[in-house]
Amino acid sequence: MRELPQWEFDIYALSLPRGHGFGDREPTAAWITDDGRTCGIITIDGENGPFNFLIMRRRVDSVWVTTAKADGFRSFREARLAIEPMMIEGQAPEPMKPGVIMRPGLFDLQGREPSDVFNVLARPSHHPAAWVLNQLYLALPRPDRNWVSDCQTVNFHTRIWEAQLLASFREQGLLVSQPHESPDFHIENRLGGEAWVEAVTANPAVAYNHVNAPHGAMPAGKEEIFFGPAALRFAKTLGNKLDRAYDKLPHVTGKPFMIAIADFQAASSLIWSREGLIGYLYGEGAQVAVIDGRPQAVAMPATHLLGPSAFPAGLFADDRHAELSAVIFSNACSISKLYRVPISGGGAPKGLRYTRIGHFFDRTPGALAGIPFCMDITSEEYRALWPLGYEPWTAEMEVFHNPFARHPVPFELLPEATHWFEQDGERLCSTIYETSILWSRTMIQDEDQRPPALEDFLSSAVGEQQPSETQGMSVDREDTVHLRERK
Repeated sequence: MRELPQWEFDIYALSLPRGHGFGDREPTAAWITDDGRTCGIITIDGENGPFNFLIMRRRVDSVWVTTAKADGFRSFREARLAIEPMMIEGQAPEPMKPGVIMRPGLFDLQGREPSDVFNVLARPSHHPAAWVLNQLYLALPRPDRNWVSDCQTVNFHTRIWEAQLLASFREQGLLVSQPHESPDFHIENRLGGEAWVEAVTANPAVAYNHVNAPHGAMPAGKEEIFFGPAALRFAKTLGNKLDRAYDKLPHVTGKPFMIAIADFQAASSLIWSREGLIGYLYGEGAQVAVIDGRPQAVAMPATHLLGPSAFPAGLFADDRHAELSAVIFSNACSISKLYRVPISGGGAPKGLRYTRIGHFFDRTPGALAGIPFCMDITSEEYRALWPLGYEPWTAEMEVFHNPFARHPVPFELLPEATHWFEQDGERLCSTIYETSILWSRTMIQDEDQRPPALEDFLSSAVGEQQPSETQGMSVDREDTVHLRERK
């Protein structure tokens, strides 16, 4: 057996009902058998013990199941000696229990023609993403019966959004379950906070091939960015979900309800569409104006979105939709996110270089634009940006709170997300991450190629296509080009 590095253990731990939420029992070491079927974890109560262990084993369909636990060992050595007889190579996988449905293999096509974007996972450069996506699929409590066929064919992005939500929730130590067909997730913390979450993606009116699609034209002006086609697509997508009245379901009534939305409405729209969500939710955008001789960001209100439909703006501007507690958003729902997490932790394929380019949020008072960066995601410099020592799943998660919510979502329920909320008539932002990224792309190269430099990025076409910024209205945009402290 081999000892698990932190990043790999953290991914397997996402299969536990509370993920990384071990409470007072801090994981201190973990091992996996060479056949990958058995994982042993030792935890410690407090600083001095006692020690405990947990054994997870692969089921015949590769899902992790907990098969043994024991408490009260006086030393680490005593706990390790206790688990060694269970860490035997070549044991048969755990059998299926009666009534439990065997999951189909994520890469078993069963005669289906996969989409081009699913086929991207077969590239050697994307094997870490394929591996991680499979681990997250196996960690889902009760995936839809069509999950695999959807992921392989026409609903790839919807399914990876659900997988990334699971990772973000359990990374924050939440108890995640799927007890009903809808909404998609029930989340709960140890403080008694809970909510229901329905996942959805904003899709194009006319389908397009996401692989090697040319970058779509960005909106030309601030009004179009905040209140144009992107805002209308978000409005229609959220409206379709609200029409289903999830809040009136018996298991949801009286509890916070959130919709989690990711955007795929146009090629590379992840780079700039987030402002359209803000414009629709709050009926307000931002633009730069010169005041007292200095450029400053000023509010740009609107009552309706642009276009002949004159769709009302401001979903959260009054109490019309008090049943919706908040909207969760990420602009990092992509294959590149799936590979950046393990690669930044230490799981990089040999012979390849992965570089993230973009703009950091500039926290200097009055700053209106970001700070450009170009970083190898395997570098110590990049790892040092994140408290975990590698890129976290939750880094780009934002929660936009409805100030008129009938059942507000407590910030403590999603402690590692970025929260946008109103207080005394002012919209404020709360985040635990010192580093925030306005937008980014990830590039893949052979390692014998010259590494890209920041100067290349600033003068390249990539730099020319960067979104116009009004800093403070964005936290992170994302696109792709080719043992931590516990809760």
